[in-house]
Amino acid sequence: MENFNDIIKQTVDVLNKGGVILYPTDTVWGIGCDATNSEAVKRIYEIKRREDSKAMLCLTEAIGRVDWYFDRVPEIAWNLWEVTDKPLTLILPRARNVAKELIADDGTMGIRITKEKVSSAICARLKHPLVSTSANISGEPTARCFADISEEIKQAVDFIVPLRQDETENPQPSGIIKLGDGGLVKVIR
Repeated sequence: MENFNDIIKQTVDVLNKGGVILYPTDTVWGIGCDATNSEAVKRIYEIKRREDSKAMLCLTEAIGRVDWYFDRVPEIAWNLWEVTDKPLTLILPRARNVAKELIADDGTMGIRITKEKVSSAICARLKHPLVSTSANISGEPTARCFADISEEIKQAVDFIVPLRQDETENPQPSGIIKLGDGGLVKVIR
């Protein structure tokens, strides 16, 4: 079996060429691509048969990278990320420096800081945020582990990360909180 670093390098090579991957995250398995590549983002919408008005979130491995993707991060975001002990996606205003297809009509985008080994290593090597959306056709049940992912999804991506595929636990999706100007805090999940 290839070693971890070789797998991460191979994965990022696919992403840098505009590819779409299937990979383990800090929650459920995800379909992903380089969040700055519009064509790759459009492919994910096609694979999932998802309306492009339904935004997808991004992962980054380092809290210090978040500022690059938003004009101004609300102060409470830093506090929430600091105190959470579970995966937490924050929907923040004034997104920038990513594919326009990832930015909702109101200018927001969801972002999560991943501490999981595989997704974190991919983000670190890619040096861009990584799109993360559940590995299922839109409207179908979320695949909780690799074995639950449909053949249709597996066939549609360019690369399947060969790590953590034998795990059978039932991870929960992340919490989601939307933050806005003027202290707006809305718990979504």
